[in-house]
Amino acid sequence: MGDVHELWLNQSLVRLRFVMADRRLQVFHAVARLLSFTRAAEELCMTQPAVTFQVKQLEEQYGTRLFERSHGRISLTVTGQVVFEYADRILGLNAELDTRIGEMTGGVSGPLLLGASLTIAEFILPRILGEFKARYPDVRTRMTVANSETIETRVADHSLDVGLIESPSTLGALNTEVCCEDELVLICATSHPFARRAAVTAQEVATQPFVSRETGSGTREFTDRYFRQAGVAPEDLNLVMELGSPEAIKGLVETGLGVSVMSRAAIAKELQLGLLASRPLEPRLIRILSLVCPKDKFQSRLMKTFVDFALTRMKRSAVTA
Repeated sequence: MGDVHELWLNQSLVRLRFVMADRRLQVFHAVARLLSFTRAAEELCMTQPAVTFQVKQLEEQYGTRLFERSHGRISLTVTGQVVFEYADRILGLNAELDTRIGEMTGGVSGPLLLGASLTIAEFILPRILGEFKARYPDVRTRMTVANSETIETRVADHSLDVGLIESPSTLGALNTEVCCEDELVLICATSHPFARRAAVTAQEVATQPFVSRETGSGTREFTDRYFRQAGVAPEDLNLVMELGSPEAIKGLVETGLGVSVMSRAAIAKELQLGLLASRPLEPRLIRILSLVCPKDKFQSRLMKTFVDFALTRMKRSAVTA
């Protein structure tokens, strides 16, 4: 009986050491990826001293420093970079194993870390996510909303599983799937002279006070490119305000402060209620909405199911819009 108890105890100690090593790698990986003990602690829901202790334990285990600390900043040592690369592979394989086993023993379930640009998150995704949740109730979706540039960066560094952005990705580490077309139109107050026009040119827009999205926004990127191609430098626009919220822009335009350019999908309610007027640009401004995933990350059944579902619904919405 004593031998059996000793064997069980030894196996338990081995499992405990694996769990502790895995946790140290997780904590180190977060700090190395974010280059911040504070941000890693927030992401892992730990205290900063606990994060520091885990990293110190890993450094003692390998008998070397993994981070250089200078003037309040940290960077990876040469050894730290090697450990980070292996930790990334080990944790990725561990997550893949958990996912594969889960798929063999159950249906589509688990966490989905989704990112979306402001326009897509506020005006396109809500219905899609509602339908997806109704069909797959065991999926726990956590959505991050930011501008397109931020979303594609976070998908590339694996802090998000899937991203929906307002432009094709410029990052080589990402796969890009075209979702649908989206037209950007001029919006103005219903009393504005442009409200009685059939269409408006870039040169005519440049004569008016203009309310713009912030730098990094997909809408801003496409609008600036459109003006340049039409012979109007974006810096020559009569920019009266730059905002990061589509809702705030609509509110300001409604007061008559200026005009703006926005996705047609974002103003459906205001047009129906008669709060705003919209007119197509001449020539028309059509952009592509895209879905991005990391090239080097295992795609679980959950990720594949969501990607297929979202692409189908967004293409269908574009056809019926």
